[in-house]
Amino acid sequence: MQAAQKGSAEAQYSMGYLYENGDGVPQDYFKAGKWYELASEQGDPDAQNNLGVLHERGLGVTQNFDEAAKWYRLAAEKGNPLVQYNLGLLYLQGTGVAQDDATAAQWLLRSAEQGDTAAQYGVADLYFNGQGVPQDFTEASKWLGFAASGHSRGA
Repeated sequence: MQAAQKGSAEAQYSMGYLYENGDGVPQDYFKAGKWYELASEQGDPDAQNNLGVLHERGLGVTQNFDEAAKWYRLAAEKGNPLVQYNLGLLYLQGTGVAQDDATAAQWLLRSAEQGDTAAQYGVADLYFNGQGVPQDFTEASKWLGFAASGHSRGA
């Protein structure tokens, strides 16, 4: 707590995590959001992701898909595959961002190349349907194979 109050982003993230999960403190999404926001403003990608989740689900904050997309984008740009996947889904659905299959495919592909299985399945589906990428059954099969085997592309 002392380190968080003194401005340590890592400690602020940890405090947010404790409050979000009720780990050693009563669960309190509002307090979690406050701590995540402090850490997020300092560029902590895990806090940015978790703050995005709170905004997407309306936990402790008013549900706001624009805010969710903002925080996901900041964290995704730092290379987190889970956040890249989440951001890709927002673009597929047009939630908090303009619906854009090509941008969705870019984010899902970045995540899939790092071994995120859900993203690999998503990329396979995009290639199968020609959604945001040219329809390509060979690519679809390849990505489905990566997802089924649990291996990364090795890009």
